[in-house]
Amino acid sequence: QLQLVESGGGLVRPGGSLRLSCAASGSPLVYYIIGWFRQAPGKEREGISCIYSGGSTNYADSVKGRFIISRDNAKNTVYLQMNSLKPEDAAVYRCAPLYSCDTIPTMRAFAEDYWGKGTLVTVSS
Repeated sequence: QLQLVESGGGLVRPGGSLRLSCAASGSPLVYYIIGWFRQAPGKEREGISCIYSGGSTNYADSVKGRFIISRDNAKNTVYLQMNSLKPEDAAVYRCAPLYSCDTIPTMRAFAEDYWGKGTLVTVSS
């Protein structure tokens, strides 16, 4: 069974950068569309990006132009490069396998059993 583990979160100043990783085990990542979600305290979970096996990507408007999603199927890892971070980007970030990602609002994820547990990003001066 696919298992995902996120890493790379931490404390960063506004305007800074972080790179998150989503490492897969149990099944080759190449079989899956992978999405990134985030949830800040008191807010609803937000889908922010996804990447198909072949490399096609989608982004939420809130991160477009600042975040870059990529994947290395040989390393069984998906990355989220986050640049120009803002305080409103602070959240727990989780990756998940998706059934589809035609658009960000219509992302359909596997059951949460398959999701990573998340990595915390804090953006503060």
